[in-house]
Amino acid sequence: MEMNLDNIKVIGFDADDTLWVNETYFRDAEEKFAEMLEQYETKNKIDQELFKMEIKNLELYGYGIKGFMLSMIEAALELSNNGVSQNTLSEILDVGKKMISHPVELLDGVVDVLEKLQGKYRLIVLTKGDLLDQERKLERSNLSKYFHHVEVLSDKKEKNYQDLLDHLEINVKHFLMIGNSLKSDVLPLVNIGAKAVHVPFHTTWQHEEVEEPIEKKGYMTVSKLTDVLEYL
Repeated sequence: MEMNLDNIKVIGFDADDTLWVNETYFRDAEEKFAEMLEQYETKNKIDQELFKMEIKNLELYGYGIKGFMLSMIEAALELSNNGVSQNTLSEILDVGKKMISHPVELLDGVVDVLEKLQGKYRLIVLTKGDLLDQERKLERSNLSKYFHHVEVLSDKKEKNYQDLLDHLEINVKHFLMIGNSLKSDVLPLVNIGAKAVHVPFHTTWQHEEVEEPIEKKGYMTVSKLTDVLEYL
């Protein structure tokens, strides 16, 4: 579906897996976590229990690596019936710390897109996760100069977006969101009257998976970020 974007004045970008690689590192960490606990359960069971723990803890810890680390530790204790060694717990913490300190890997075309859109539109970042971690990644990415505003949201639901747009005095009809998650970056915006572009990433967290509507209204899907330049 092609959309008329003539009225767009402000463009919001998701960060993780839209501007830079993120989910891949979580999948790698899950593989290492399963290897650490293979004496207690099968890999499939370990993956399932870790995911359950993450979802259970979302209200407490929110999104991000630190909450993921705590969920790994709690899942390890539960799966091992509190028998997991201190050494393994230390290894889990090391996995999380390496994730936090990992160099930022920009996705293809990001700089080119931002350079072409800067000046023509007001560009902002709308992401969720741990505030300190996201600020750190943005600084390491060297992308801050392209954005008028950066917002780290506790969640990405319709009310979160509407409240922020109201606060920033952005007319929803003039707003376009670009992101990799249908659940977080696309459908909530469409539901409040904005437009969105879905740029799928090859790896998606299970919690973010939803079925794509058969009839697309208010958004379109492109294969890569640079494709948005054909419409803006």
